[in-house]
Amino acid sequence: MTNSEKQHHQKPHAIFIPYPLQGHVIPAVHLAIKLASQGFIITFINTHSIHHQTSKAHNNSDDIFAAIRDSGLDIRYTTLSDGLPVGFDRSLYHDQFMASLLHVFSAHVEEAVGKIVKESKETVTCLIADTFFVWPSAIAKKFGLLYVSFWTEPALIFTLYYHLHLLRMNGHFACQDVREDPIDYIPGVKTIDPKDTMSYLQESDTSSVCHQIIFSAFRDVRGADFVLCNTVQEIEPETIAALEAKMPFYAIGPIFPSGFTKSAVATSLWSESDCTQWLDTKPEGSVLYISFGSYAHVTKRDLVEIANGLLLSNVTFVWVLRPDIVSSEDVDPLPVGFKEAVSDRSMILTWCCQNQVLAHPAIGGFLTHCGWNSILESIWCKVPLLCFPLYTDQFTNRKLVVDDWKIGINLSDRKVVTKKEVSEKINRLMNGKSGNDPYRTKFIELKKALENAWVANGTSLKNMDSFINGLKAKAQTHCGLVL
Repeated sequence: MTNSEKQHHQKPHAIFIPYPLQGHVIPAVHLAIKLASQGFIITFINTHSIHHQTSKAHNNSDDIFAAIRDSGLDIRYTTLSDGLPVGFDRSLYHDQFMASLLHVFSAHVEEAVGKIVKESKETVTCLIADTFFVWPSAIAKKFGLLYVSFWTEPALIFTLYYHLHLLRMNGHFACQDVREDPIDYIPGVKTIDPKDTMSYLQESDTSSVCHQIIFSAFRDVRGADFVLCNTVQEIEPETIAALEAKMPFYAIGPIFPSGFTKSAVATSLWSESDCTQWLDTKPEGSVLYISFGSYAHVTKRDLVEIANGLLLSNVTFVWVLRPDIVSSEDVDPLPVGFKEAVSDRSMILTWCCQNQVLAHPAIGGFLTHCGWNSILESIWCKVPLLCFPLYTDQFTNRKLVVDDWKIGINLSDRKVVTKKEVSEKINRLMNGKSGNDPYRTKFIELKKALENAWVANGTSLKNMDSFINGLKAKAQTHCGLVL
């Protein structure tokens, strides 16, 4: 065996499986690239559905990592069925989709992992899988792999789910008379109001498929050898410190494409429109960007109030309106005459490259559902946020943005939204000029934390090195591998 062959055999080989939602796939793709650039061999597994949507959006049926491989990184790509037909409307029939991931996808994964382990020329070291899956520790154990859990949301969300037993025990979750007073006993978490916890923790019926997944996933993650989290030590210090005391938890964010505005790998599920030339004609900080993410739905009533609020505000805006933003059965949910009324100061798109838009100097604010990727990208671009969370982690993310970091304002705070309130708050958000911007100082501090995380001696770089060294050491004792 030549030296180069020996070196190839000594590389850690990871099977990487992201949760099949765009907000999870995007950081998983960029983490896979980061690990490959650190010497890993990666076998990346997408679902047929995610691959089909991505290929259709980009008119490309190829392996999404083809260009990356041309640059010398060893990332292999395969796809599996999630148990539903490719054309099934997963967004409209969310519970059936979740049930299929819970009961069917796991069997496909088990078969695929077994095949990769058996047929790979290199010894497979570990399984990297999204924390929301319920099966990784069992599958990793079956095939003698280390299990690396990848958490794509803030450490605060992770620790609230991880301590569900404390919430139950103290009567804040899943009991007859749920307490409404603040929660002050979660390690590493300052007092938090129940209304600021994730939507699933505020529901009285805890028998849904999504609850089953959360309960099972956070039992399963206790068997993880390592937990990687897309956050930064400096922005959640107490929470991360408390988690590090309990488990091998590594904050390795922010996980962005290397150029931030341009990704070498297609991850968008819709065809992207470029509004750069239009933005180039607008004054600095004058345009509001609006997007409610890739999956969550807005009610027709709220969408109409937001549209009428925009009409009242007179603000120039870019609005990303997915075809299924209300429902895939309502293809044109905007009020009659709205597009014509705002045509001279708006651009309404089906989808765009969000990083590119946020990084444009013309953007002065972001009306957002508070997805974690959107928040990290906004911090990077120093764009203040108008928060309109819709479900799951977004209510807790809103708390971080508005209450803890003070880089945005609430739009409705769970009350019924009105066009007058929308108009007033949009203007409040957009009126902060450079010398009088209430968010400026905090953004400088947060942006610096994100920028410094990956420079020499940065916390995320050190945490990544520590994880890789720990993985190699554990693989040596676990599997007898010399990496």
